[in-house]
Amino acid sequence: MRVLALDHGTVRIGVALSDELKMIASPLEHIPAEPFEEFLKRLEALVTEKQVELIIIGMPRNMDGSYGPAAGKVREFIAKLQTEVTVPIRTWDERLTSSQANRILIQGNVRRDKRKETVDKMAAAILLQSYLDLSTA
Repeated sequence: MRVLALDHGTVRIGVALSDELKMIASPLEHIPAEPFEEFLKRLEALVTEKQVELIIIGMPRNMDGSYGPAAGKVREFIAKLQTEVTVPIRTWDERLTSSQANRILIQGNVRRDKRKETVDKMAAAILLQSYLDLSTA
């Protein structure tokens, strides 16, 4: 069984997946956020195909640890998901995951247009790796 992570965005949702031992996170894909029904179909297919037992969703926080307007949007997203998905959902602090992903891609000389395609799933992988590192420690 695996853990799947989602990096929620208004345009794209980044997806990452753990290995079966839950030690290594890998970027998987990004799914368009709208229409929600199409996103949900793809997510349900991934949960079944990849034998997902838990979904981790990045919860945006301000640097002081407080929650801002983006966190409200993620909470709404989670509320919609919980009525449709059978596996448990858990939130995880996603501070700086997108900036870390961008920095890694820039250091790898990935062109700007390619970074846009990759940054969401890379941020999801960073989020998931953080969860895996702390949950197995």
